[in-house]
Amino acid sequence: MGEPRIRVQSILFVCTGNVFRSVAAEHGLKTLLGQPSPYRIGSAGIEAKAQEVHEWVKHCLREKGADVSGHVPRRVTRELLQETDLVVAMSRDHQAFIKQAFGRDAPLFKQLCYGRDDPIPDLHERYPNWEQDLTLAQAYVTSVIDMIWDDIPAFVYKLPRLSPSSFPS
Repeated sequence: MGEPRIRVQSILFVCTGNVFRSVAAEHGLKTLLGQPSPYRIGSAGIEAKAQEVHEWVKHCLREKGADVSGHVPRRVTRELLQETDLVVAMSRDHQAFIKQAFGRDAPLFKQLCYGRDDPIPDLHERYPNWEQDLTLAQAYVTSVIDMIWDDIPAFVYKLPRLSPSSFPS
């Protein structure tokens, strides 16, 4: 008959600094599910530093109903991963880091939403000289947040079909 399916209870979104993509996914999921949520939802970064969420990100998320003004970036740790059922990487470098540093698989966000092997590039990856065109940079940040929030319903649709055993640790 196969093994009983264990439900995912905790989700961690991972990006680089924990001030943009993973925060957008965390708050998109929290906002869609509402409170109380059947899941423990969080985010972290592979290089999280003591920095504030950029005003562009705060503004965009505030317009969507999420207040991230009190967000403090946190770094991915072994302990954090051990207490998380489903770790979701925003890009391939996050997948590689989590696998190499912790021996844990982390599917890409787009893989879980649509079965596509599509990373979500950070601003500096997409536009290495983004400081030279702040209008373009802000438009990219907004478009990424919009895309993540637009993809959250597909993510939620797939959640009941996922189990922690789907992603080896």
